[in-house]
Amino acid sequence: MLVDTNVVSELMRPRSSPSVIDWAEQQETMSLSVVTLEEILVGLSYKPSVRMTRWFEEFIEARCEIFPVSASIARRSALLRGGLRRGGKQRTQADMLIAATALEHNLALATRNTKDFEGCGIPLVNPFELAR
Repeated sequence: MLVDTNVVSELMRPRSSPSVIDWAEQQETMSLSVVTLEEILVGLSYKPSVRMTRWFEEFIEARCEIFPVSASIARRSALLRGGLRRGGKQRTQADMLIAATALEHNLALATRNTKDFEGCGIPLVNPFELAR
């Protein structure tokens, strides 16, 4: 399962959503795009927190596989973004790189922002809406 930034951010909160915690506890490992890694690190550098930084470092060390943006992922992202734009749907580069990573590795994506990934051809899971 590839995990979007908003899910990781929720897990970092002192009082995380119970449904997200339940979902995360069922995942043996989680995969992250290097884009998500960068987005979390930007947040931690903008608003430093020793507790959150320590949690994140332990989380990626113990539970995560991090995928780089390869040339193949960049191509997939460009095709996704261009095709969606042609259809009148604007998407961010970061989101399309994450979607392309999921496609490249044949993974579902866990995200709160499912609308941002509709039409990308990847299975989506919203841990914020799962029944407890």
